[in-house]
Amino acid sequence: MLKLSFLLTLLSSASSGLWHNEAEKSSVGIYPPSCSRIECPVFDVIQLGNGYEIRRYNSSVWMSTSSIQDISLVEATRTGFLRLFDYIQGKNSYEEKIEMTAPVITEVSPSDGPFCESSFTVSFYVPKENQANPPPAKGLHVQRWKPTYVAVRQFKGFVTDSNVGEEAAALQASLADTIWAAAIEKSLPDSTTVYAVAQYNSPFEFDNRVNEIWIQFYIEDDLLVM
Repeated sequence: MLKLSFLLTLLSSASSGLWHNEAEKSSVGIYPPSCSRIECPVFDVIQLGNGYEIRRYNSSVWMSTSSIQDISLVEATRTGFLRLFDYIQGKNSYEEKIEMTAPVITEVSPSDGPFCESSFTVSFYVPKENQANPPPAKGLHVQRWKPTYVAVRQFKGFVTDSNVGEEAAALQASLADTIWAAAIEKSLPDSTTVYAVAQYNSPFEFDNRVNEIWIQFYIEDDLLVM
């Protein structure tokens, strides 16, 4: 079980951009290093595009906070993550400790204005051994994802309130006029969530940091033609 100091991976803020050195102009295609150490959800890469990556995730289970109202994604993530940290440390109905996984994601439903509160939901990927019967906990709920597609953009450094918006806009721009744009547009009316921020690293890791913007969408596999 990892310590709290290691797990406050999402709670820092610093620079933005793409993290890998030799491919700094790329924003896709890097396998998060932390996934070689702790469990991450399984996915297949469907396409590496110009500024975006399309993945297909298998069915997965996530433990999620209720909606958090805040003007700051960083602060909302801090609040949500601490609730989830208590959960994996045994503050659940089964008093069961659960292994840490990656990433922790923050789903974003933006407000109508720059000084208005947005809605954020912070989620922890439930390890496979716990997915059949995740321990319930007050103030948390289970999300069971069907197989789903995700458009992804990666960026380096620490997540800040400013660089998240810039990276999300860059991902949306890179997807314009692609075959994925219509599928994303069709999926978004079913959800108030516009995008999510996935974070993988300890705050004490200053090199090879990786964060991701996710736009989740659905498309029938038999309709997928590359």
